[in-house]
Amino acid sequence: MSSLFNIAAMSFQADRRTFYCSIHTLNKMAAGTAVKSDNFTKQGEQEAARCDTRAQLIERGCKLDEIISPDNRVIADKKDPLSDSFSQQEPVQLSPQKISLNLRPGLPSKFSVSFKRAEGYPVDLYYLMDLSYSMKDDLENVKGLGQALFTALNNITKGNAQIGFGAFVDKTVLPYTNTNKKKLQNPCDVDEEQCQAAFGYRHVLGLTPNANEFTNKVKDQFISGNLDSPEGSLDAMMQAAVCGDKIGWRNSSTRLIVLTTDAGFHMAGDGKLAGILEPNDERCHIGGNLYVKSNEMDYPSVGQLAAQLEKNNIQPIFAVTENVRTVFQQLSKMIPKSEVGVLSANSDNVVGLINTAYNKLSSKVTLTHDNLPDNVRVVYTPKCGDGGGEQSSAGESQGVCDNVKPGKEIHFEVTVTADTCMKDQSFIIRPLGIKDTLTVTLNTECECECQRSSGSSSHPHCNAKGKVTCGICSCNSGFVGQFCECSIGNKDERSLRASCQKDNGTECEGRGDCVCGRCQCHNSESGKSYHGDFCECDDDHCEKFQNKLCGGNGKCNCGKCNCNPGYEGSACQCKVSKESCRTLNNTECFGRGKCKCNRCECNEGYQRPRCQTCLGCADPCQTKLTCIECLGFDSGPFKKNCSVACSLSIYHEMVDQFTISGKSCRVKDTESCWIEFKLDQLVGEDNYKAEILKQRDCPEPPSVTAIIGGSIASVALIGILVLMLVKLLLYMKDLKEFKKFENEKKKCRWADADNPLFKNATTTVANPTFTGE
Repeated sequence: MSSLFNIAAMSFQADRRTFYCSIHTLNKMAAGTAVKSDNFTKQGEQEAARCDTRAQLIERGCKLDEIISPDNRVIADKKDPLSDSFSQQEPVQLSPQKISLNLRPGLPSKFSVSFKRAEGYPVDLYYLMDLSYSMKDDLENVKGLGQALFTALNNITKGNAQIGFGAFVDKTVLPYTNTNKKKLQNPCDVDEEQCQAAFGYRHVLGLTPNANEFTNKVKDQFISGNLDSPEGSLDAMMQAAVCGDKIGWRNSSTRLIVLTTDAGFHMAGDGKLAGILEPNDERCHIGGNLYVKSNEMDYPSVGQLAAQLEKNNIQPIFAVTENVRTVFQQLSKMIPKSEVGVLSANSDNVVGLINTAYNKLSSKVTLTHDNLPDNVRVVYTPKCGDGGGEQSSAGESQGVCDNVKPGKEIHFEVTVTADTCMKDQSFIIRPLGIKDTLTVTLNTECECECQRSSGSSSHPHCNAKGKVTCGICSCNSGFVGQFCECSIGNKDERSLRASCQKDNGTECEGRGDCVCGRCQCHNSESGKSYHGDFCECDDDHCEKFQNKLCGGNGKCNCGKCNCNPGYEGSACQCKVSKESCRTLNNTECFGRGKCKCNRCECNEGYQRPRCQTCLGCADPCQTKLTCIECLGFDSGPFKKNCSVACSLSIYHEMVDQFTISGKSCRVKDTESCWIEFKLDQLVGEDNYKAEILKQRDCPEPPSVTAIIGGSIASVALIGILVLMLVKLLLYMKDLKEFKKFENEKKKCRWADADNPLFKNATTTVANPTFTGE
């Protein structure tokens, strides 16, 4: 039963309904001991039906004494009365101080918180001053303001004020400060000027009630200097906030930091200019009254500073000159409980400025909280009375009362809602800038306090196979089901339940109960029943049109719309009509698509509106060429079965000239003849009318005589050319050999000697007619 209430509570959480668990009445009969059970849930109906609103349960027959309804409980564990004025004991300004809440998930709980500012409440004011050279005139004025500051604060706190003093300039490294040794000792431009050495932040005086001590310490201060305009204001404020033991903050006091400057401020990330990369650790690093980590640690971010100021209940007052007023107003928006005032040229109005800022801070009461547990919501409603109330600009996460007079009691209504079950969770509620807190401890009621049992293990309500506990059957071994009606026999319960799972998914899709291996479906949100073997179907989640299920023109069945006569479409959004799908030849989408919702849904590639043209389709001049060739000229690949392959897709005729206005084609056929024809696509995807020119443009046949004569002449010419080439090569070879012979001949040397074989003639014949002349 405990889990039942938890499940039901979560199922109705979205609309924040109130839930009640009904139990069955156990009546004792006059004769003997008999138990009668009210059959509150029906066969197959989920047990979560026991959880509903009180009115619905009563309407279904429940009696008031049969209804278990845990209420939210608010217990004030500590509620000390508010103090009227400050005394030696710590005053109480917020009541109650501790609250315990026992909540039901999703059910809001309200309680009241009271606040009253105790009169004469102590004030600790830490004066943090910029001592760069441009603040020279301001320092001289502050040296004489000690008594005036104490007088103003004592008027507010009835003599219970303390004042401290600190000073800052900037980090003593380039590019913020001149690191020349002489300049570090005397950073002022004028040599005769009395000027103290450069420094980041110096704690001068802890909080003291002695006005003379404050005046004397401030008089000992001298101006210093640096290079750039922005100063190390955030460094100084962070140290003043976290070094409580050094500053001397009291536990019971209003803590104020008054920052006076005429320049802007450096913040996290600016340290990179000086090679300082270590993030600010938000810890105290004061040694010898100086911030010793100034040159090693980056400036804090605005978020870090705001968190530490809030944690330590410190309220800053920015007393700045007119030139940087806008900058510090933006900073003030990011720091809760802070004020900005404009200094005069020489800071002679600082006392009045502090007094005005303090009155604004103390008259504005802001109630808020720290980190909340997950799934917990808190809303504040101020009840300020004469003080006037306003919602925070941040939404409902704060409650604000403004213009609250001293000693006036105001109230806040706090609404807490836990959306899930939780145990021993807590958070803190506090007024900003005030030490008093309220601790809220959260627990939730996620179980029905019902342990009533019939005692008998054979209760009639459970078919004598189990007992009744809080109206629900606990079955004996071997039986399952809402009323123990199913005997599992040799099967275990797991196998029965597996038969109720579709594709090993959730049992009955989470919409029904598995009874003896079959799904018994619950009712849907609209009151209709889920249906299907696994309760996978419902009649509530079909497509809508104009915010109506199935456009109001059909019925939803298992996620699909069954349209009424005369309507069509996925959401029955269209009246049946094909007017816009009709073509000039009275066809529907040219036979290349279907008309749905009076609109053509074209086959792949064909374009709307009427599927007339096709993008990306093959060129019909090429695809229909073989059919044109066989139909028109009895040639080509389809020559033998042309009537079968082509007559059904092309209606053709032979023409001397074209008449239809289709697609013009001029292509070569398999015989290299140019064929010209026109195609007009008819109704349907592969249905054409063709006009084919009777004449083809074929090339002239070749001349046999010319070919033979040309061949012979070519052979003869080639032979002559070959012979001439051979003759040329032989001639070139002979010429080369002759030249070689001539060269060798020139190199020979002949010897003068007689031929031993030569003999002179032995017979001499004289010519008788030779005269000798």
